[in-house]
Amino acid sequence: MVKELVNIIFTVISEVGDITVVKSLNIAHRGFSGRYPENTMIAFQKAVEAGSDGIETDVHITRDGEIVVCHDEKVDRTTNGQGFIKDLTYHEIKNLHAGVNFGGEFENSTIPNIDEFLDYVKDKNLLINIELKNGIIEYDNLEKRIIEKIYEYKLKDNLILSSFNHYSMVKVKELDNSIKTGLLYAANLYKVEEYAKKLGADAVHPYFPSVMKEDIVKNIKNSKIAINTYTVNEEEDMKRLIELDIDGIITNYPDVLGRLIKEADKNS
Repeated sequence: MVKELVNIIFTVISEVGDITVVKSLNIAHRGFSGRYPENTMIAFQKAVEAGSDGIETDVHITRDGEIVVCHDEKVDRTTNGQGFIKDLTYHEIKNLHAGVNFGGEFENSTIPNIDEFLDYVKDKNLLINIELKNGIIEYDNLEKRIIEKIYEYKLKDNLILSSFNHYSMVKVKELDNSIKTGLLYAANLYKVEEYAKKLGADAVHPYFPSVMKEDIVKNIKNSKIAINTYTVNEEEDMKRLIELDIDGIITNYPDVLGRLIKEADKNS
């Protein structure tokens, strides 16, 4: 079912334009991060158990070249360690307690590497959104290495790369035009659909207040660009975005969003 919906978003939309998606995809932000330690394997597993259609996550590169799954450039906020990921070895990072903000309940949670994550999701029929965290720190060959991983795990059809660094998204398309890209942004950009087209992007990934108006959504969809919006945690915002047929809604609470999507389906 998820693969069919992904095809609607990224295949049908590219042929028809001005379409209505059957339902919004429920995408778990850093896994089920509202109730479990973000970007850990338990958060990803719980997102799947909650019925998520997809998972959004983030990647950096360690000092010794390992691609790891973490949001921040530093480990300070989410672990019991300190320092930039780029300055730490994978061994040092793997020994950190990544569930520290949840007390002792998840004391065995660690920062996964990209292989742990992709090996887990490869057979789950999910939409996978990997954000390349190369805006503040530009990691050498991150785009190329992630594309290689996409092919290694045979996930190209169900995966989209995103970044706030739009130069990086252009680079992805230069390396492999068949890889789907999404442009992350927080501002109310004027005619963002024209900008996305210019960069060859398949989707825009806006902060959700930027796409709360019907005319903005219509203009983007009519330009055959998908919309995956972040980070939507309040029920009223979720309901409005479902009404607008937003393609993908990224949330810390996939359980809540899943319930609202089902309710909307019943009432449609």
